[in-house]
Amino acid sequence: MSDVLVTLPADLRGELKEPMGPIFTDAESLLSETSDGPLIAVGDVVTYHLERAGVTPDVAVVDGLTKREEVEDDVAEGVARLGETAREVHVENPAGAISREMVEALCEAIADPEPTVIVVEGEEDLVALPAIVAAPLGASVVYGQPDEGMVLAEVTAELEQEMCELLEQMDGSVEVLAELLSG
Repeated sequence: MSDVLVTLPADLRGELKEPMGPIFTDAESLLSETSDGPLIAVGDVVTYHLERAGVTPDVAVVDGLTKREEVEDDVAEGVARLGETAREVHVENPAGAISREMVEALCEAIADPEPTVIVVEGEEDLVALPAIVAAPLGASVVYGQPDEGMVLAEVTAELEQEMCELLEQMDGSVEVLAELLSG
């Protein structure tokens, strides 16, 4: 199994229910609000909606699941279409955790000028947090809010600091995680 750096303690779960930005139900509306920085999509359904809107995210993190169930065929096909034009990287990342392999792949993908699809064996449920920390200021991190829509988290110094503080409260090697994310 992949080298797990941190896991989400039960008492932090509630903190992650609050969206880190506005919620959109329409990809075109969301895209009209993104900045010129890199676009990072976390989740199969979000990635599918961006692909359907004609946009290839700079980084897409997918696991073939939505709400812990397999995604619909049309979503899987949309994600697969991205894989035809983007570099594809496979990593292991367990549910409720962030692995070293995930963080390293995420940082490499953000730095790579070519689009990258990170295919996760396990789950990408917490990847928006390190993505916000690893992304440059001005980047857009888009992730799904179950049964509500897509959250647009614009990376600002304040949001990055908030995510660092959240990650510091996780169980495990928070120092190693911080070191990897700081590049």
